[in-house]
Amino acid sequence: MLLKVQRSSAFLQNFPEIQPLAVYNRKRFFLMEILQMNTLKAGVRAPEFRLQNQADEPVSLSQFLGKKVLVYFYPKALTPGCTTQACGLRDSKSELDELNVIVLGISPDLPKKLAQFAEKKALNFTLLSDPEHQVAESFGVWGEKKFMGRTYDGIHRISFLVDENGVIEQVFDKFKTGEHHQMIVDYIRGKNG
Repeated sequence: MLLKVQRSSAFLQNFPEIQPLAVYNRKRFFLMEILQMNTLKAGVRAPEFRLQNQADEPVSLSQFLGKKVLVYFYPKALTPGCTTQACGLRDSKSELDELNVIVLGISPDLPKKLAQFAEKKALNFTLLSDPEHQVAESFGVWGEKKFMGRTYDGIHRISFLVDENGVIEQVFDKFKTGEHHQMIVDYIRGKNG
C-alpha cells in the first residue's frame, strides 16, 4: 500500500523538487531519515529560520539579507572542540566584519546555556538555540553520529556561507576546529581577491 508523504514536513516543505509523491508504508521513515541527512549544497537557497539567541531574543536569517552570513552548526556549547571553533571565530571578528560577514552559531543548547558560553568565552557574535533541531534538519546537518562506540543522533559540524541574496555560496564540512575561522576568511578573501 502507498502513502502520500505529508507536505507539512518541515524539511520537505523547503525543497519541493525532492518531495516524493509516494513511498511504501514500511519505508517512509527510512526515506525521511535519508533525506534529513542530505546536507544542503552550494547554489541552493538557505532555509529561512527564526530562533532565540543567547539573550532569548528572536533572530531570523532574513534580517541579514544584503550581507554574507556564516551559519555554523556545532554540537554542544562549552565542549572542547566547540569552544576552540567559537574562539577562533571570536578572534577573527574584525576580519569578518571587514569582509561584511555576520556569524550565527547554531546548536541544540537552550538560550541560558548559550548565554553562559558567550559570557565565559567572551564571544562577540550571535549564538542561536535549536533545541528541537528543526533548523539543523532543514540544512541537513542532523543525523546519526558515533562517538566512543556509542551511536546517537546529533549535529554534524558543518558551516554554510550564505550570500547577500540568501543563497548558499559555500559549504565547509571538512576542517579541524582550530582552523575553521581561517578557512572561512581565506575563502572569502580569495573570492574577493
